[in-house]
Amino acid sequence: MPTADLHPIVELRQYTLHPGQRDALIDLFDREFVETQEAHGMRVLGQFRDLDQPDLFVWLRGFADMDSRRRALEAFYGGPVWAAHRAAANATMIDSDNVLLLRPAWPGAASTLPQDARPAPGATGTAAGVLDATVFYLHEPATPALLDYCRHRMAPALQRGGARQVAWYSTEASPNTFPRLPVRAGEHVLLGLALFGDAAALQSFANSGAWARDVAPGLAPWLARAPETHRLQPTARSALHA
Repeated sequence: MPTADLHPIVELRQYTLHPGQRDALIDLFDREFVETQEAHGMRVLGQFRDLDQPDLFVWLRGFADMDSRRRALEAFYGGPVWAAHRAAANATMIDSDNVLLLRPAWPGAASTLPQDARPAPGATGTAAGVLDATVFYLHEPATPALLDYCRHRMAPALQRGGARQVAWYSTEASPNTFPRLPVRAGEHVLLGLALFGDAAALQSFANSGAWARDVAPGLAPWLARAPETHRLQPTARSALHA
């Protein structure tokens, strides 16, 4: 199992789409925008349908550092693949600016994310698993005390509840090195990713009440507002899947 975070900079990207357009974007994305982005040095970590919001497409993209992020994005968005397909992609979208710029919350906090080959081009349908992605909005940048609570209370609760992989990110405060693509600024978040075998396994954990009983009360003082939770189903070619 990896012990290092291979992608120290990660974007969580949430796209609000025109009604009925999500499958069209996913088909285009999985066919045209995976290997072509990675050819410039970034990593498409996973792409997902939100099970509770039919017009939301969510994906994760990783980079080695902020400077390589700038170079990779300049190359891809200035290159022929995006030029050929951007009109079709943009036609599906209402908003693509809901982007959080993140880093592993501590060394090794995201080391379990997949590094293996994803399903081959041409795969269709969905991949196995459901990803619980929760954004915790904080009063201030994640403190050592919060991260200690995360390691010793939050992560174990998810693992005991059946999560197969757990990863944690916090806000990356560096200036956006590619302003052509906006990111949200002035916010402090902790992102938890917990991969379950299927929706039933995630629901079983939710029904157990373990989080509300053992985690939520101690977490509450750090929170600026209610967490934002997504149940995400991997697309056919998502590298992150069960």
